[in-house]
Amino acid sequence: MKKTLTMAAAAAGIMLIPTGYANAQEVVEVDETIVTEQVECKDTYSSSWRDNWYIQLGAGMQVPFVDRSESGKDYQHHITATYNLGFGHWFSPYLGLRFSGYYGKFHYDYNRFSSAQMANLNFDIQWDMLNSICGVNSDRVFSIIPYFGVGGMYTWNNPGHEANVHDGDGHRKTREWMLPVSAGIQLRFRLSEYVDFFAEARAAFVADNFNSVVVGDPIEADVSVIGGLSFNIGGRNFSRTNPCDYLSYINNLNGKVNDLRGELATTAAALAEAEAQLPCPEVVESTTVIEQAPLMSTVRFTINSAKIRKEEEVNVYNIAEWMKANPGTTVVVQGFADKDTGSSAYNMQLSQRRCQAVVDALTGKYGISPDRLVMQANGSDVQPYGENNWNRIVIFTQPQ
Repeated sequence: MKKTLTMAAAAAGIMLIPTGYANAQEVVEVDETIVTEQVECKDTYSSSWRDNWYIQLGAGMQVPFVDRSESGKDYQHHITATYNLGFGHWFSPYLGLRFSGYYGKFHYDYNRFSSAQMANLNFDIQWDMLNSICGVNSDRVFSIIPYFGVGGMYTWNNPGHEANVHDGDGHRKTREWMLPVSAGIQLRFRLSEYVDFFAEARAAFVADNFNSVVVGDPIEADVSVIGGLSFNIGGRNFSRTNPCDYLSYINNLNGKVNDLRGELATTAAALAEAEAQLPCPEVVESTTVIEQAPLMSTVRFTINSAKIRKEEEVNVYNIAEWMKANPGTTVVVQGFADKDTGSSAYNMQLSQRRCQAVVDALTGKYGISPDRLVMQANGSDVQPYGENNWNRIVIFTQPQ
């Protein structure tokens, strides 16, 4: 988009250049200009790296699904508690990443009751299904979030009553490391801008040695259902951008560019036609003509000041140039003060100082002879202007 606006500004600048350099007899030909750029009308979303982080805390229940024992009989499975802590970030309205940890015990028995502890750390990729299908909505109350992940699982304190996996010393193993693959779905309910309630079902698929018994199918599973709260950090916002939102502005800018080009062409043609009807003057050598002219310059001062301001110095310069061009003239430098400030006696002295400041500049800076200058201090007894503030002034006149 910045590229489009830059092109438009450049076109407008190029349009104005000919007005300063076109000769009177030239006719400027102007072609219609259209500033265009092919864009895809597609929403894109972005956010600060500080936004869309969250922490989740949850608890629920889990059930291990393991193979039959070596005797061929099924294990009896028991429901146990599990606890969850997660930390994640949504990189877009559609995809997020999460580190999630789970801890609990799993129970099963065949003839004997067996209990072991389990910890699982997973890295999940999350997909906001409703944002993808129904459109992005940061304020949506209900969301469906499938996810898929990989991680590591560790089990320990397994009594190993029927374990057939042995360590290097021939003992039955009571600890196992595994690399689970997990999949699940989370239902999220928005409670406020910073808090959500979530419920998720999850299955972690592991190798056959989950309970230190390797028999039957090579894959075992741990299935859990968890609920809890998710706390959003830094807000939950994505900024939407769509290039097509600016197309009307670009079209309007194109129209203005072409309107101005049309006006330029019309003005150039009219100027060429008008000057073509005028006689072409002969070029003559310029000569300096000294003539009398009315004195228009004045020097204005601020309240209670006799110092010539920088913006007033040009007026002193102008009167000096006029006097140099008219060497036989004398100028009366008349000083004034406003009547609403100070006493009459004080204002008389102030107007005198203002006259003196101007005379000193003319003589000292511009070389005007003092004999050609006459000072006349009027104080506040005479007010040349009806506006009080305007009377803080020095006026140049010629002797009567």
